[in-house]
Amino acid sequence: FLEALVERLCARGIAVLRYQFPYMEHGRKRPDWPPTLLATVRSAVAAATTEADSLPLFAGGKSMGGRMTSLAAAERPLPRVHGLVFVGFPLHPAGRPGTGRAEHLARVDRPMLFLQGTRDRLADLDLLRPVLAPLDGVTLHVIEDADHGFHMPRRAGRNDEDVLDELADVAAGWMARLAG
Repeated sequence: FLEALVERLCARGIAVLRYQFPYMEHGRKRPDWPPTLLATVRSAVAAATTEADSLPLFAGGKSMGGRMTSLAAAERPLPRVHGLVFVGFPLHPAGRPGTGRAEHLARVDRPMLFLQGTRDRLADLDLLRPVLAPLDGVTLHVIEDADHGFHMPRRAGRNDEDVLDELADVAAGWMARLAG
């Protein structure tokens, strides 16, 4: 999924720096402790800052990667980052709806783009919308019938490739508007 999305973003003129958290790099299933995850996000942003020279920077990620990026940005601003992009923000564990994982979003001082599916078991939109509504600079783009992995059921009349194109178009357009 991420490789296909990155290919589409690159085709739209968006350079992407991908990275892995240490637990993934070492083939472990259990995620690293939050301090390690947050340090990894900051390290990736620092590397992008060095590599990107004067290009506008955006940070984000898919699921937990996006959440860790938002936590890092809430803790202290990410240098040179114009905005944050979340692909399937994990608002709550599957089957345990809640909003505790979003309390920090009010402390993020950058524009945020949330790309969410209506069938995402980790983000009940009836809970997410009221969390995002009072925040400045937030854009929520909803993909009808998409799940957390942005897979589409056959009855939707669209396929996963169509959704990947939509995600890339929305993200690239949003970034272009912010980069001015």
